[in-house]
Amino acid sequence: MATVFLVTLYEYSPLFYITVVFVCFLVTSGLVLGWFGLGVPVILRNSEETESSTRVLKKQMRQVKNPFGLEIPHASAASVTKGVTLAPDCLEDCILTCYWGCSVQKLHEALQKHVYCFRIKTPQALEDALYSEYLYRQQYFIKKNDKEEKCCQLPEDAQVVDFGPVPRSRYPLIALLTLADEEDREIYDIISMVAVIHVPDESYRLSCRILYQYLLLAQGQYHDLKQLFMSADSTAPSLSDTSPGEASTDRSLLEKVGLAEDESELHEESSKDCVVCQNGTVNWVLLPCRHTCLCDGCIKYFQQCPMCRQFVQESFPLCSKKEQDEDESTCVLQDVLPGRVF
Repeated sequence: MATVFLVTLYEYSPLFYITVVFVCFLVTSGLVLGWFGLGVPVILRNSEETESSTRVLKKQMRQVKNPFGLEIPHASAASVTKGVTLAPDCLEDCILTCYWGCSVQKLHEALQKHVYCFRIKTPQALEDALYSEYLYRQQYFIKKNDKEEKCCQLPEDAQVVDFGPVPRSRYPLIALLTLADEEDREIYDIISMVAVIHVPDESYRLSCRILYQYLLLAQGQYHDLKQLFMSADSTAPSLSDTSPGEASTDRSLLEKVGLAEDESELHEESSKDCVVCQNGTVNWVLLPCRHTCLCDGCIKYFQQCPMCRQFVQESFPLCSKKEQDEDESTCVLQDVLPGRVF
């Protein structure tokens, strides 16, 4: 009987097609509601009004004080034959030890020994780990907060003009900063810093720069110090005072060894405002791209970095809410005119 009714409905009425479409609509609606629940699917939501459905993991960070600082003030004038000028800036009395032509393999083995064997907290400890696999050594005593520049140079009798083609078996220069006093080593979590420095020579003319910085902790870990790509109030100086043509050459050389950054990362913004709302202060670092471009209000809306569109795996704040409130209150007090009562 039902079959006869459907055949008759199919032959004499368009209601059959309407019924089929309606049934398909009900089935589709049931599947959508069963998958997303009674809430509206994320794809149909207004991104400006709703939060991201998937929370980005917040990385737990621990604040530590780094007693070491190192810069290259005259990078464009540095070379293997002329030497390189280093400007240490330390919070305590330190020892700066420079190793020319250090073995790449021995250095990374030494870092592993810091983790599994003994702590590298003195120059002698690093030299024991390197098995004297370097060409020349220089050492300077750095007083607390003394920013005097130190010149590191190979002796003329070394007769070294280059360290061979890329990939190299030796780093041109390794700078080790260690705390001079035993008491200071008990206070700080970071007990030494190793900086891998490229110095241009006849074979590889990339301008002088710090390639890697490793912070060695008293607990036996070491961390690779990474640059954050964040906005700044003033235009940051380039790593080398080079012309556009030389900068282009440097970039091509960096690309050969896999150290070149994206073009968007080389240019910094001119303010510290959030790149989304242009109102809040930038406070969140996105990983793994390391872009620092979002404020506390906008971080919850994004699963992808608004700068490079890379998916965000983790994030962490530069400072806590309490620290931000203290900074704001300090700024308010500084803006108040002297003698004004409020």
